[in-house]
Amino acid sequence: MTTPFPFTAVVGQDDLRLALLLNAVSPQVGGVLVRGEKGTAKSTTVRALSTLLPDVTVVPGCRFSCDPSAPDPGCPDGPHERGGGAGRPARMVELPVGASEDRLVGALDIERALAEGVKAFEPGLLADAHRGILYVDEVNLLHDHLVDLLLDAAAMGASYVEREGVSVRHASKFLLVGTMNPEEGELRPQLLDRFGLTVEVAASREPDQRVEVVRRRLAYDDDPAGFAARWAGEEAAVRARIVAARELLPSVRLGDGALRQIAATCAAFEVDGMRADIVMARTATALAAWAGRTEVLAEDVRQAALLALPHRRRRNPFDAPGLDEDKLDETLEEFGGDDDPDTDPDGPDGGGGQPPAEGPESPEGGGDAEVPAEAGEAGQPSGAGSGERSPVGAAEPFRTRVLSVPGIGEGAAGRRSRARTEHGRTTGARRPRGALTKLHLAATVQAAAPHQRARGRSGPGLVVRRDDLRQATREGRESNLVLFVVDASGSMAARQRMSAVKGAVVSLLLDAYQRRDKVGLVTFRGASADVALPPTSSVDAAAARLESLPTGGRTPLAAGLLKAHDVLRVERLRDPARRALVVVVTDGRATGGPEPVALASRAARLFAAEGTASVVVDCESGPVRLGLAGRLAGELGGAAVTLDELRADSIAGLVRDVQGTTRRAA
Repeated sequence: MTTPFPFTAVVGQDDLRLALLLNAVSPQVGGVLVRGEKGTAKSTTVRALSTLLPDVTVVPGCRFSCDPSAPDPGCPDGPHERGGGAGRPARMVELPVGASEDRLVGALDIERALAEGVKAFEPGLLADAHRGILYVDEVNLLHDHLVDLLLDAAAMGASYVEREGVSVRHASKFLLVGTMNPEEGELRPQLLDRFGLTVEVAASREPDQRVEVVRRRLAYDDDPAGFAARWAGEEAAVRARIVAARELLPSVRLGDGALRQIAATCAAFEVDGMRADIVMARTATALAAWAGRTEVLAEDVRQAALLALPHRRRRNPFDAPGLDEDKLDETLEEFGGDDDPDTDPDGPDGGGGQPPAEGPESPEGGGDAEVPAEAGEAGQPSGAGSGERSPVGAAEPFRTRVLSVPGIGEGAAGRRSRARTEHGRTTGARRPRGALTKLHLAATVQAAAPHQRARGRSGPGLVVRRDDLRQATREGRESNLVLFVVDASGSMAARQRMSAVKGAVVSLLLDAYQRRDKVGLVTFRGASADVALPPTSSVDAAAARLESLPTGGRTPLAAGLLKAHDVLRVERLRDPARRALVVVVTDGRATGGPEPVALASRAARLFAAEGTASVVVDCESGPVRLGLAGRLAGELGGAAVTLDELRADSIAGLVRDVQGTTRRAA
């Protein structure tokens, strides 16, 4: 068994360690989401927590970790008698991003259920994590259907496995801890709200602290057991302090003054619902217990707000989580309670509670992993002769019409185009390839029925064999690669028009965020085209690049289309199942170089020949229109929509599929 890195040996990351310790003291806080750049010890710190958790008492032999003092009456291994438990270490169960549904919730033997009426159930990760920690590394990359199952279990405290009317239920209460790199995409709002606390982590820029990180890591890699032994004293002290804080927790008083501050803070930051108030109250109480006090102070409320509110405040999906600390202090001062004690806190380390100190102190409190926005990233004019104009802001975003790829794909689950998926409406049946996951009951019975006499059926049960089982084929929605090709030339540079164009692209990016798409951004201006953002799941990174996009110069439309064609060629090799949707944002003009119009026409026909779904957002304005964007759409084999028609409430219609003239539905 691998020796974990000691929790107390982690250098810096005070907020992360404190958030994890508060959940160890009070699991009702609701878990932690750790956001930060790669290589910041996110996973190392989370895994180290498991060694500090107190042992749990379970019913001997129960696969679902029932508490002997209050066993689950519906436990599949029950019923259990009260008392007589055995202790074991608390578990940290890791959920892989690519796990199957059966691996998460458990598997039910459908063949035995149909033929014998026996509920033969193999528990999954949700059962293993009961009364422990469920850890998801790269939680933002988790498939939507697994997210749905996690949300259900977190909300109900139980997991249900349903297979064609056969149901198994077991308790599943766990501490949810997730880590993520924001550059790879954001979380769904529903799952984001399920995390009690959130922490932003970043690597220290202090040389001495970085030296200490490297020194400790090398020492651990050379001799894990010896390194852990050197920190055993500190680990034991923290473990004892967690136990003491748990015992003190029921005695902590949350006064009316602190409650008023909590309610006022949540209202001031316009958080949705009441979960934030409850989480803040539990966090402030845990902070007081961790500090060895029985009274919640204003400083506990402030620290609780910094941990519980940044991911809950009302914001645009492209805004990074954060909290205005000046506004927080003003709110706490305005609604300061009268029942807080006048004396100084007498806990081991004062108010707010801090994780055990070790090594050089971190000068940083963590921050967002910012996406650099370089002014010239869209390509510099190369002898174009036109001056570059400063970037303009995007107009107010709006809800867009649905643009989808025609036909039926087989890509990653999402919410845009039709696809054959594991979830959705049933459209047929087939023989299973590998393990059976979704039984088509009618087709299975139909396959088994003709053979009942030959199989010697004598009782009421159906004699079912493996060859009779049929897998249900389902149709749902997939995510796509939405590649934006944006004209940033001088013809688009009128400030009012470019603001409207950016607003339209941001609106489409919001739509891509909600539909779980990958996005990419190609821009063209001057004499060339550039990949401003390679295809990524981080939609907010695309929005940041778009915001800093300068304009000016000629219109190398052909260069932009050819660059987009190259991007798609590479992406097909990386992810052949993901279909692409090309969104060209332009007025259709082509200037610069010899025969710019003919070159653009030939480049557009490459997309049509390959059947790539495309749409042109026509940005032409003014009383006289040349219709160049519509002509480009025809050569691409796609459709053209104006900025007004792009709105969901447009009279022209609510939904438009991007039709390709050379593409046929699968």
